[in-house]
Amino acid sequence: MADTRPSNEHAARTVREQIVFTGRVHGVGFRATARSIALRCDVTGWVRNQPDGSVMLEAQGPQHEIDSLIREIDSEMGRLITDIRRAEMPISRDESAFEIRR
Repeated sequence: MADTRPSNEHAARTVREQIVFTGRVHGVGFRATARSIALRCDVTGWVRNQPDGSVMLEAQGPQHEIDSLIREIDSEMGRLITDIRRAEMPISRDESAFEIRR
């Protein structure tokens, strides 16, 4: 009888990404919207305004959940976003929630 369990290559691997959103993303509820969306996804991390006018977000979880988070943010706030840059980061072991940082 064949083994029907998912293989390890299909298991959800935890990753962490830093995502930087540029555009008109300050003073428009961007961080609150990002946090609200993140709470619906299986991710931890944080979001904060940057001095240069961008918003930086770090998210950790399964890759498909991070992809979903970014798609949803773009869907809700895309009219204000001119660019999204993504970079993989080291995993943070001390995180248990998603928060807005000042």
